[in-house]
Amino acid sequence: MTTYRLKFTTESDSTFGRGDGLASLIDAEVQHDRYGLPFLGGRSLKGLLEEECASILFALQPMKDQQFYDAARHLFGIPGSSDSDRAILHISDARLPANFREAIVSGVERKELKTEQVLNSLTAIRRQTAMDESGVPRTGSLRVMRVILRDTPFEAELTFSRNPSDMDLPLLAACVKAFRRAGTGRNRGRGKLTAKLCNVNDKDVTDKHFEVFEKKVME
Repeated sequence: MTTYRLKFTTESDSTFGRGDGLASLIDAEVQHDRYGLPFLGGRSLKGLLEEECASILFALQPMKDQQFYDAARHLFGIPGSSDSDRAILHISDARLPANFREAIVSGVERKELKTEQVLNSLTAIRRQTAMDESGVPRTGSLRVMRVILRDTPFEAELTFSRNPSDMDLPLLAACVKAFRRAGTGRNRGRGKLTAKLCNVNDKDVTDKHFEVFEKKVME
């Protein structure tokens, strides 16, 4: 079993939403665990990478190179497919770095920290409202959301159930380079991030594998 890590850092306030809020307080709450630590779910992360992959394949359509489509099938599978067409890539939740997380968990369990303190130290409350043509706030348009502060690091484990083929990692590296936004409001300035692909020794191998992708595209 081959393991890599996807690491990314928020460059702007981000809301990795959980689909609900807190009555009379927050319209959009971020995903966080019982210790108050925010995270991005593995299924959501896979969906975002798969979305970038689809955009890349669309751009490469004129080439009609089967290697790219095979690599995409290996990485993300085919919905409703048979066992032979299922993804070999499994993506964990993206969480804060392990050493930091362990220190927080220990503090909460020893009752030195409270969950609310942890959450409030890593996030903030933002308010926004829609304006009409005359610049007056629209009635009932005020929305309150929690955001994860910029410069917050996350990492997810990427596990291959079998050895990746020649083009799997190069295509994955291209998807990682294209992965620049996540979460609610990512098309409105929120959720900007920078990401990199690291090997099991935490060495950044994004460019190494992307060079293979570039050479194949230029052939």
